[in-house]
Amino acid sequence: MAPKTLEKEVAAVPVSTAYLDDVLDKYEPKVYKNRKKHLLVVDHTLESPQEIMANVRTIPGILSHRGCCYAGCKGVVLAPLKDALTIVHGPIGCSFYTWGTRRHKASNDEGELNLVPYTFSTDMHETDIVFGGEKKLTAAIEEALQLFTPSAINICSTCPVGLIGDDINAVAARIEEKYGITTIAYSCEGYKGVSQSAGHHIANNQLIKRIIGSNDAEPTAQYNVNLLGEYNIGGDGWETERILKRCGINVISVMTGDGSIEEMRRSHKADLNLVQCHRSINYIAEMMQAQYGTDWLKVNFVGLTTTVRSLRQIATYFEDTALSARVEEVIKDELAQIAEDIEHYKTLLAGKTAALYVGGSRSHHYQALLRDLGMSTVIAGYEFAHRDDYEGREIKGSIKIDADSKNIEELELGPVDGKYRLRFSPDKLEALKQEIESLGYYEGIIKEMDNGTLLVDDLNHFETEEFIRALKPDVFFSGIKDKYVLQKSGTHSRQLHSYDYAGPYAGFKGAVNFAHDLVMDLNTPVWQQIVPPWRKEPLLVGSIGGEQ
Repeated sequence: MAPKTLEKEVAAVPVSTAYLDDVLDKYEPKVYKNRKKHLLVVDHTLESPQEIMANVRTIPGILSHRGCCYAGCKGVVLAPLKDALTIVHGPIGCSFYTWGTRRHKASNDEGELNLVPYTFSTDMHETDIVFGGEKKLTAAIEEALQLFTPSAINICSTCPVGLIGDDINAVAARIEEKYGITTIAYSCEGYKGVSQSAGHHIANNQLIKRIIGSNDAEPTAQYNVNLLGEYNIGGDGWETERILKRCGINVISVMTGDGSIEEMRRSHKADLNLVQCHRSINYIAEMMQAQYGTDWLKVNFVGLTTTVRSLRQIATYFEDTALSARVEEVIKDELAQIAEDIEHYKTLLAGKTAALYVGGSRSHHYQALLRDLGMSTVIAGYEFAHRDDYEGREIKGSIKIDADSKNIEELELGPVDGKYRLRFSPDKLEALKQEIESLGYYEGIIKEMDNGTLLVDDLNHFETEEFIRALKPDVFFSGIKDKYVLQKSGTHSRQLHSYDYAGPYAGFKGAVNFAHDLVMDLNTPVWQQIVPPWRKEPLLVGSIGGEQ
């Protein structure tokens, strides 16, 4: 695919990299050579597109913010499924790590199952590591089935399980045969791949093989979509669904925030897949297109301009003037409801600067919302992105797969007999792609970033502190691992993984919530009043040769 370019004004001011060079110069030569490829200052005046290294192993010993393969599979993709019994085969610490920390909200009608508030684990101990844990896993599942009646069972393995060789696939097969319930084994040991991204891929593979397409019930609505890569943090998915339903667009399945196995079984009946988080779910988007002919559209419902653009692109795809008119009515009404609040908050936030370093596509998405509020970004980056998340999907064919990622299965899928259907002819689809820039395409983060912005892959604690010191952002949007380090250094930080128990931040009303919380934070600079004890007196006192 030929690269797409977005219209963007490029400042003629030379881009400075002096502060970046100062940080890199503090590394020893081997580390310097590696980290230099993971950092760049965006410069749109260059003749050739900029490249960044991504999705490779973190240098041992560096304090990375990344998670593991298991965290990506269980914690991100599978945990929000409310009707699935997702059990962790491993030590209890792994279960707690992925339970209740990301605030996947889920609701259920009376009589329906909601297992999101629960965590299930085999709680492996030393004896289980020595003698094997398959019997314990079987007993744990059977005990859970006495208490609940789930739509499916997910078994997620952790590092010890892979090392001792427990056959979770065999356990899954026996449970499925005995109880007649879909049971899926996910070999997502934490050491696979180089980050949680590997776990996303593993989860996507199993869901497309075992769940998606297994129920052919026809939808009754006219415009049917799936919302992919939406995990309903703080209720984001509910707000997005509310807006879509106002427009007359029916959501068959959300993958996976407040989602269910039963909804996912008939997701192949949708007319269009809407991809919110590209990195965690683009595999399913591509595989559904290969198996069922379902087109996908990269959307962003974080931010006002991006929400408006996404709604209009959806309407354009369906080629219905009545739908387009309805979408415009909804946009006009939603913007009118929040206009006064947004203008008020813009006066308080204009000119502020921000840094963003989180997983998924959030570092890209939230730059649009910040721009809507009159703020600018000085640093942005991802924990576990691939190069196409930075540079755009047009470079996918040139990416060399790292050896650490070659143990992740790549599925080769083709059309499913009787279920494959194309909405448009190939020629018509290509013409539509010229009109809808995000149809089957993700432009990556670089193209929409301002000149001079620092882009970082796999940021570490040392670099975080150095760049904060150099660029002095008013707020740093991050995750839990670095939040308090930043605040103790005097820089306010907000979590974009769990929203600090706030939200939703998606859509029109979500933008107001976000602006309100940010204004509250920035006008309560309590962390800047704290003086760490090491700045007032030494923490270590010693003597040399008997002298103090």
